Amino acid sequence: MQARYLSAVSLFLVLSLFVGSGAAEPRSAGDTNWPQFRGHGARGIADGFTTPITWNGESGSRVQWRTPIPGLGHSSPIIWGDRLFVTSAISGKKEAGLKVGRYGDIASVEDDTPHEFRVYCLDKTTGEILWDKMARKSVPKVKRHPKATHANATPVTDGEHVVAFFGSEGLYCYDLDGKLLWKNDLGTLDAAYYVVPGAQWEYGSSPIIYRNMVIVQCDVLKDSFLAAFDVTSGKELWRTPRKDVPTWSTPAVYDGPGRSELIVNGFHHIGGYDPATGKELWKMDGGGDIPVPTPIVADGLIYITSAHGRQPPLYAIRVGAEGDITLPSGEKSSEHVAWSYPNHGIYMQTPMVYHDYLYMCRDNGVMACYAAKSGEILYRKRIGDGATGFTASAVAADDKLYFSSEDGNMYVLQAGPEPEFLSTNPMGEALMATPAISAGRLYVRGQKHLFCIGE
Repeated sequence: MQARYLSAVSLFLVLSLFVGSGAAEPRSAGDTNWPQFRGHGARGIADGFTTPITWNGESGSRVQWRTPIPGLGHSSPIIWGDRLFVTSAISGKKEAGLKVGRYGDIASVEDDTPHEFRVYCLDKTTGEILWDKMARKSVPKVKRHPKATHANATPVTDGEHVVAFFGSEGLYCYDLDGKLLWKNDLGTLDAAYYVVPGAQWEYGSSPIIYRNMVIVQCDVLKDSFLAAFDVTSGKELWRTPRKDVPTWSTPAVYDGPGRSELIVNGFHHIGGYDPATGKELWKMDGGGDIPVPTPIVADGLIYITSAHGRQPPLYAIRVGAEGDITLPSGEKSSEHVAWSYPNHGIYMQTPMVYHDYLYMCRDNGVMACYAAKSGEILYRKRIGDGATGFTASAVAADDKLYFSSEDGNMYVLQAGPEPEFLSTNPMGEALMATPAISAGRLYVRGQKHLFCIGE
């Protein structure tokens, strides 16, 4: 049974898991900020600049800088102005260990040494560390999987505040100069595998900022909830209980002309909530039992997918839904569901809609391209050799798609309805975190370093 449920493990990050300033509108071409997991609205897109096709992280070709980041972290870098922020957890062991690849082991890592939970601010142009703050030093309250870390959640910023979430170790808010503004202890957030509760895998959902609120999705073994906190003071504004198994997905916000929707992934409770109050707007049952991908919104459709277990669905849900929109058995569309596939879901990566096409990559590297509005399947293509795993979510810019493999290669494909492979670029270390893009440069977190790639 352990082998069957393993890859579940990779889930953490997605790390990627995951984040959002929330608004559904496209960013302007000149916007160089990347404020959360996968940038604005978790869409993973940064157009307006020429981005690289070929580079080499090992030799240094087209690498502008490479900065060591101590410890382990699957959190993605975020960017505001000329500053970059990232988190890490530093074990008391000399070698904490990270086991990547596709394998079948759900056991937790035994490490009861005190960890330093740290937030780093770097100069985006030079890679110099401007400040480094230790949010907490303690023995982690829950264990991690060998493929996960104790710093899975990506931080988020609104240009005035930087919010870092270390799950059971707390929620921390700094200003851009590193001054701690507030912190909240949300209790023990045990995102273990619900079938084998002793298999603790650590927390992975990232915080988002919407208007004046920090919003967190805490789907755990006991007493799951959604909550919003005042970004200035940390005061809790609302809390909504959820009945679902642990998830590692980050929430997203659709901010439309009619209403706003806080959208969450889940196994039994995919749903939409009013972000101002936490009141439920709509719900759906029928996901994969280990939900990791973050919902994304494009052109009035909400794309939600998950995998593992018997149900790996892919849904395109119309914004503005009401009530229980669970599809009857055998149905693939409805008043609220534009189209769906019961078995096309993906496990680890958050999907991406770019130039009217939906891209979905499985953890074995098989990528599928759909017509986003109709759901028509346009092609499937394998990236890599089929042996390596893919956990980091894809990003896009300049009509190119960027995919990161766990074994340390970045693959570049031409965007569009026909598969066109452009390059393979070695980084020299494992890649689990989703890259950021700003002003034509890629900011890539490896197992040991943070890289800036571009001309």
